[in-house]
Amino acid sequence: MEEITIKDIARKCNVGVSTVSRAINNHPDINPKTREMVMAVIRETGYIPNNSARNLKRTDAKCIAVLIKGITNPFFSSMIGIIESHVQKKKYTMVMQHVEAYEDELDVALELVKEKRLRGIVFLGGAYRHDRAKLLKLKAPFVFCTIGTQGQEKEPFYSNVSVDDMAESRKMTEYLLSLGHRKIAIIAEGAQGESVGRLRLEGYKAALGQWKVPIDHRLVCLAKDQDPYSMENGYRMAKRLLASGVGFTALYCISDFLAVGACRALYESGKKIPEEVSVTGYDGLSIGDFYTPRLTTIRQPVEEMAKKTMEILFHVIEEKCGHEHVVFPGELVVRESAGTACRQEHD
Repeated sequence: MEEITIKDIARKCNVGVSTVSRAINNHPDINPKTREMVMAVIRETGYIPNNSARNLKRTDAKCIAVLIKGITNPFFSSMIGIIESHVQKKKYTMVMQHVEAYEDELDVALELVKEKRLRGIVFLGGAYRHDRAKLLKLKAPFVFCTIGTQGQEKEPFYSNVSVDDMAESRKMTEYLLSLGHRKIAIIAEGAQGESVGRLRLEGYKAALGQWKVPIDHRLVCLAKDQDPYSMENGYRMAKRLLASGVGFTALYCISDFLAVGACRALYESGKKIPEEVSVTGYDGLSIGDFYTPRLTTIRQPVEEMAKKTMEILFHVIEEKCGHEHVVFPGELVVRESAGTACRQEHD
C-alpha cells in the first residue's frame, strides 16, 4: 500500500496543501469547520504528518529575520524589542543574525535565505547603497530600517525607514557653528563603504562648507575597528585628539555612546564641559539624559521607525500595500553639554 501524503489529504478534502498544513498546525487563520473536516480525513486515512516537515513549515513559513550590523549599538536594542513584539503579535517567529562590520549584509541575508524560507527580512544598520542584482535575488519582502536611499532611485521592490542622516548631522554642526564655534572636531566612523557614519561625516563637512569654515583634517577622527560606535572608541579617539595638541572648542560625536566616552577623556584631561569644550552626540539615547552634563544630541524617533518598519513589512507580506520609502525628521535636543565658543578663540 502506498504511503498517504499531505497532497492526498488535500485532494480528498478538496482544499490546498497549505490549508491542510494550517489544520495540522492548528493555525488561527483557518475556518474551524474546515479544520475539523481535514482532521477527520486524517483520522480516517491514518495519515501521519511528518514531524520534521511540520517543524520546517512552522519555522520557515512564519519566520522573520532581523539582520543587525552593529550588534553592540544600544540604539538598536529598543528597536529590537519593538520589532519582536510585532512579530509575536502576528504569531511569527524571529531569527536575529549579527552582521560583522566587514561583512556585506546582503551576502549574509542570501545565505540565511538558503537555510530558511523566510517570510520577511529587516535590516538594522549597514550600507546605504547596495548591489541591485543582489537585492533582486532576495525573494522575501525586506525593509532597511535606519538606512535611507541617499542619492538613489527609490526602488519599488523594497522599503526604507530612516532619518536623513546627512541633513540631521548638518543640523547639529550648524548648531555648533551658530554658537560661535569654528574649531569643531568630529569623531566619526572610519569604515570603508557608504555607511550611515559616512553620511554623518559628510553632513559635518557640508555645514562647514556652507559657513565657509575650512575643514581641518587634524580635527577629523575616524574610528576604524569593528565596534566604531562604542564608548571605548569615543574615549580612545578623544584621548588621541587631546594628545595631538590641536586646539578645538567643540567636539561632535556621531553617536551618543561615542560622546559619553569622549566626555570621560575630556574630564580626565581637566577640560570643563561645556565651559572649555562643547560636546554633542547623535541618536537620542536615554543615557544622554542621565549623563553629567546632560548631552545635547540629535534624537531619532526610534519607536516610530521600528513600528513603521513592521507595519510596512507585514502589509507587504499580507499583500495589503506595496513598498514604501519613509523619512522621519530628527530632533535637535539641546541640553547642557554645548555652550558658546570660548572667548579665547576670537582673541
